[in-house]
Amino acid sequence: MKSWIAKLLKSVTVMTLIMMVCAVPAFAEEELNWVEGGQKVDVGTNLAELELGSDFIFLNAEDTKKYLTQGGMEPSGSEIGVIFPKDEKQTWAVYFEYEESGHIEDDEKTDIDADALLDSYKEGTEEMNKELSPENQLFVDKWDVAPFYDNQLHSLSWSLLAHDNQNNGVINYNVRILSRQGYISAILVSDPANLQADRIVFNNKILKQFNLKQGQRYEDFDKKTDKVAEYGLTGLILGGAGLAVAKKAGLLAILIPLLKKFGIIIVVAVGAIWGFIRKKTGLKKEQSEEQSTQSEQPEQSEQPTQSEQPAQSEQPAQDQEIDKQKV
Repeated sequence: MKSWIAKLLKSVTVMTLIMMVCAVPAFAEEELNWVEGGQKVDVGTNLAELELGSDFIFLNAEDTKKYLTQGGMEPSGSEIGVIFPKDEKQTWAVYFEYEESGHIEDDEKTDIDADALLDSYKEGTEEMNKELSPENQLFVDKWDVAPFYDNQLHSLSWSLLAHDNQNNGVINYNVRILSRQGYISAILVSDPANLQADRIVFNNKILKQFNLKQGQRYEDFDKKTDKVAEYGLTGLILGGAGLAVAKKAGLLAILIPLLKKFGIIIVVAVGAIWGFIRKKTGLKKEQSEEQSTQSEQPEQSEQPTQSEQPAQSEQPAQDQEIDKQKV
């Protein structure tokens, strides 16, 4: 099982990315500290805070890294939190990461050439596809949301649409919140069918409740002491790479390093993740109820009878493999 996951993580196929985002950590053992909504939570270390709505649950930096590890993913080390909805009908997540890149000047905010950026992605990706097998090819379509800058939040947002050779949808929605010494990435993981509705929740109930702490705000920058980033807003859209780099290498060439930063998120199916979340959040309650029930019952043999055991042939092969990993 672990070797299978390792192979997936080394591949740049659509299914690989789906597994990276949506994998259910069936063999997870370490308990996560889920924070219920309806309170203020810290995001990062003395960096930002969020008024977490009662409809959401949250994992801090440490537990986000654990969560990713349990899912077979390798944390980048920059993770500072993740938010999930409690509503079973909503299947989205918001990941936060922080990069101390240096202060990013926003003098390009009224001069972002979205057409040039898109052409760069398209041309470079077409060239890269010539060297890839069909199953590893991606095709950039258009901007779902062209890059735009929010003066009040000092944030840069964009959403890119693409597809693979099976015409599976590829989509991401990125927000970069500029700070005194770097930027916070807020990435909405959703699917094409629900992205518009999920984006409303993301913007209105999360971003509007998110604030950098005093001393970390964009306007707190001190040009006498603080470092300035080597790139601007255009480079930020390309993950810190310049426009020429993107044109030469293509989207796929910068895809691998961006995977760890969730810069490119591909979602075809995200439902699997929610069963794990609810299992973990309800684990303590279930364990408590089971212990209470067991204490009221007479002591019995732990070995189930043959009639109580599920038939071996009825257990899916995948479940059998997962069970082996648990042992």
